[in-house]
Amino acid sequence: MTVEDELLLREAEKITTAIGRMFPGLCEVVLHDLRDPDHSLRAIENNLSGRTVGEPATELGRARIQDPDFPAVVQNYPNRFPDGRAVKSTSIGIKNSSGAYVAAICLNLDISVFDGVVNGISRLIATDEGERPLHETLRARTVEELHGVAQDFAARRGRSPQALTTADKRELVRTLEAQGFLQVKHAVRTLAGILGVSRATVYNHLRT
Repeated sequence: MTVEDELLLREAEKITTAIGRMFPGLCEVVLHDLRDPDHSLRAIENNLSGRTVGEPATELGRARIQDPDFPAVVQNYPNRFPDGRAVKSTSIGIKNSSGAYVAAICLNLDISVFDGVVNGISRLIATDEGERPLHETLRARTVEELHGVAQDFAARRGRSPQALTTADKRELVRTLEAQGFLQVKHAVRTLAGILGVSRATVYNHLRT
């Protein structure tokens, strides 16, 4: 044990206490003394795992002790508390001036407490899809847009709107109706002119 190592551990203990107290009930913060793997747990703040001071190092801690090239930070990996609660963990290794790991601060965030919130939000944003999905746009359609949609529809079929087949014209009319274009003033008259048919034909396409 060196003076430097002990100083590092004392400073790390302050950090452990401060972080744990910042997130009470949510984030357990543990300080491991990696110089003594069989009794490495030196401090634990906001204890959520039920461990006690003096317990041995975890598998990750022992791996870090054995390998000085082990990553200094292992972040946001999945974990579990002994009772099965889901955890998101981060482990931060601390080296002395000789390049040896002497300590590790481990953060264990209890993410199980957010399950209810996540489920509630999922239910809140869910939508119902009936046999015929509804299409709604939250702004007024325009005749100019109607022209654009009709031209694009025809262009994808390599034709002009008036040269579309009867089946294609029927499909276009129903598409425009589903998208709210036929609610625009004079839309049916405009569409009839675009397709080269009568208004009666447009209404007939909506019925058949």
